[in-house]
Amino acid sequence: MPATARFRWDIFCHVVDNFGDIGVCWRLARQLAGEHGLTVRLWVDDLVTFQRLCPEIRADQPEQRALGVEIWRWERDSADVIPGDVVVETFACRLPDSFEAAMARRAPQPVWINLDHLSAEAWVAGCHALPSPHPRLPLSKYFFFPGFTEQTGGLLRESDLEQRRREFAASPAARTQFLAQTGVPDAIPANTLLVSLFSYANAALTDLLAVWSRGSQPVLCLAPPTRCLPELERFAQRSLAVGDTVRVGRLTLCLIPFVAQPYYDQLLWCCDLNFVRGEDSFARAQWAAKPLLWHIYPQHENVHHAKLSAFLDIYRAGLPDSPAAVVREFSLAWNGAGTITDELWERWSGSFPLLRRHAEEWQKKLMKQQDLCSRLVQFCQSRL
Repeated sequence: MPATARFRWDIFCHVVDNFGDIGVCWRLARQLAGEHGLTVRLWVDDLVTFQRLCPEIRADQPEQRALGVEIWRWERDSADVIPGDVVVETFACRLPDSFEAAMARRAPQPVWINLDHLSAEAWVAGCHALPSPHPRLPLSKYFFFPGFTEQTGGLLRESDLEQRRREFAASPAARTQFLAQTGVPDAIPANTLLVSLFSYANAALTDLLAVWSRGSQPVLCLAPPTRCLPELERFAQRSLAVGDTVRVGRLTLCLIPFVAQPYYDQLLWCCDLNFVRGEDSFARAQWAAKPLLWHIYPQHENVHHAKLSAFLDIYRAGLPDSPAAVVREFSLAWNGAGTITDELWERWSGSFPLLRRHAEEWQKKLMKQQDLCSRLVQFCQSRL
């Protein structure tokens, strides 16, 4: 068992972005416990949403254990709780005052981490791992930024993820079985582009579906019933439920069940193109080694476009000018800074072989970096 096994970690998660926040926290908690032998207590304020990612969770139980992790509902009073050796405040979720006071009383004091949002912006490297003193208590917390370079905290990645991906890719039977379990039609016509769609409500979606229906290539789109369901129903001109299939022109739209977190990777691995949103699915799409379109969390005055552009700048590096330009134009249009047209989609699909190879090279580049969980453990261990 690792030398860190005696340490207890507290992770706090305030579910704001539906699945992104708890998705990141749950992956981190499982990896800390499973790969690093740590005792982990995960505080979550929305167990109902959590249950959709992990069916083992009981939404009516304030304290429970799942996959080696203690799960505590955050609503409970934490005044009598002894903080762990490491306390992780995710996405600036703001710890309870009583818990902060307990941290200040504890001897030795915990290592306090603010695990921030994933970003490719240049300023992140300069702020990563910097301390910030508490305004009233004798405490400091360190800002830990996930990112895409060695100067940041990296990305969450389990040690066996790439092996599992390769084994799945080498097994046509595993792919067929997974698709059948999600309700995908048995026979997928040749030359069909298989797409997974996971997005927020998006005005560009109806344009995209219409473009696919008129396109030169068949598209099979797999979509769980999430925030974009109204746009899907508007396009289909009827109510939709899991298991429904809509065929319009060259487009087949299948409403699939929302898959638990361990199976989401398999969905990404099956598809030729993945539309992802927020942070958790966005990070997993990097490891799938497939072309991706990111629906970034919308912010006031479109400040999220700068964050999107920063990612596109590093992601497109090495692409020839034409496909690099279409990746940027399509990504911005998907995020409300342009229009998705037939011509734009034909340019993107015409570049697909090159974009697929580029996604594979991008994934290999990221694989050379240390994963976020290991970096975080090493950082905290050096301060304990």
